[in-house]
Amino acid sequence: MKKKRIILAAVAALAAAAAVIYLAFPGVLYRGFIGMDRCRAGLTEKSVQVDDHRIVYLEGGSGATVLLLHGFSGEKDHWTRFARYLTPFYHVIIPDVPGFGQSSKIDSALYDIKSQAKRLERFMEVLKMESFNIAGNSMGGRIAGQIALDNPARVLTLALFDSSGVKPPKKSPFQLAFDQGKNLLLAENADDYDRVMKLSFHKPIWLPAPVKKYFADKAVRERPFNHKIENDNRVRPQELEPYLGLIKARTLIIWGDDDRILDMSAVKVFEAGIKVHKTVIMKQCGHAPMLERPEEAARHYLEFLREGKEK
Repeated sequence: MKKKRIILAAVAALAAAAAVIYLAFPGVLYRGFIGMDRCRAGLTEKSVQVDDHRIVYLEGGSGATVLLLHGFSGEKDHWTRFARYLTPFYHVIIPDVPGFGQSSKIDSALYDIKSQAKRLERFMEVLKMESFNIAGNSMGGRIAGQIALDNPARVLTLALFDSSGVKPPKKSPFQLAFDQGKNLLLAENADDYDRVMKLSFHKPIWLPAPVKKYFADKAVRERPFNHKIENDNRVRPQELEPYLGLIKARTLIIWGDDDRILDMSAVKVFEAGIKVHKTVIMKQCGHAPMLERPEEAARHYLEFLREGKEK
């Protein structure tokens, strides 16, 4: 009987501790979840100094290299569940793009597209990656396209996941607001984070309430620097559209058909400009296919990479 009481007390103590962590330390809970996802994907967090910036990144797997770039206000772990399906076959590198996540944020630096592309080119030079496949989502796609333009001998393939860089014939709610000077991706307060989630996904990803609050508070803290990056790109806009015909890399265009940030009509613009391309439309999916439906998005990407090997 005494032993049973001790066991019950221990279980109660563990449950109480778990409840405290769940409610009071959502950051710890999130790091636990993301740690498990990274472990499943075979990814390890690393960092490297690249000129003025310290770049934090995930790395794992072996084989030909794949560089994955997240979008505006995003971070490297937006690709972690997607990467789980790549690392058995490829060497995967996922940085926090400078100015985001854990990478350096330097007030005096410029974070326009061309500046970011040059930093990430240098990042791959420092890591001694002479050639690589590159994929990017949203802003990350625009940067990936610039890198492909500037490095035709180094970039093996290009993948554009709901990429910016062209003017869609039909403007999305986000683009209409952006033209009026308002960025709908920047949460104004913790309560506003739900609106950003609904804008970004066809079906918002479920998060425990404390973890959602952790993300919301983080988004509000990072808003001022994200606003600086937005302003850098408003002052120094660089569209990809005029140069699409110069992209030599075989390209995958992948898009969610319910993208409310960059309308799907942009696909036709990319298809008209890029000579060698394949298009995949994911049904009932929003702006970040690799985050909303990672297994399906990874399957399409792996098929695209394997098709190139077969030719």
